[in-house]
Amino acid sequence: MTPAARERFLLQVIDALSDVGIVMSEGRPHKKAKSRAADMLGLHFKQLGRVVYIAEELAVVYPGEPSFCPDVLAVLDVPQPDDDPRMAWVVADESKGLGFVLEVLDRGNRRKDLVENVERYARIGIPEYFVYDRANQRIIAHRLASAGAGTMRYERIVPQGGRYTSMVLGLDLAIQGGTLRFFQGMSELFGSKDLIGRLTGMVESLEAKADEAATKAEQAVAGLRAGVLAALETRGIPCPDEARERVAACEDP
Repeated sequence: MTPAARERFLLQVIDALSDVGIVMSEGRPHKKAKSRAADMLGLHFKQLGRVVYIAEELAVVYPGEPSFCPDVLAVLDVPQPDDDPRMAWVVADESKGLGFVLEVLDRGNRRKDLVENVERYARIGIPEYFVYDRANQRIIAHRLASAGAGTMRYERIVPQGGRYTSMVLGLDLAIQGGTLRFFQGMSELFGSKDLIGRLTGMVESLEAKADEAATKAEQAVAGLRAGVLAALETRGIPCPDEARERVAACEDP
């Protein structure tokens, strides 16, 4: 099988697997991008004390609509329980629809994410829909607007300085270093892995400084010992071996 034929075959397989009605399957890059986004958002809103419900791959049911399963969803003013018992987000039961949806598109069903979802999410009234097209390293963002006669449609969000603003989340989204990132003003949001890495670095830095301080203290005490012995010798004061041992063993400046 030639490389081109293999590529076409893989795309056909991935396209088929993107149908959750057939099988739940996803590649590691897709899962990492999706989970990282949900993790960053969850940590951010928890730190702010803002009540936002964040979930990934949770089935969603709107009245009269086929169920769907967004990569990441957000619902404002709904608490995020530590042990969430929900098996699905049923709008009729929750009395509240989704506020924000993020789809990570790698090599899955491009028509579903870029065409069908745009039509469906606008029809059911989801205020914002973002697509992180990982394969092409771009963001496609939509915000709900009135089309007249009581109907709604999506308008594309125009980036400012490479950032796409989510008014629902109060955050900017951008791609930097080949990954999707979130910003609040000039500050970047970090996930659990990033925070653990930073804390580990801080601890190692403090340990290094403590070791350096201890080394300097030891050197200072050693200098004092040498100075005491040198002063005695200079003044011609005898210093028996027992006294030298006491000086050498002393750790108190």
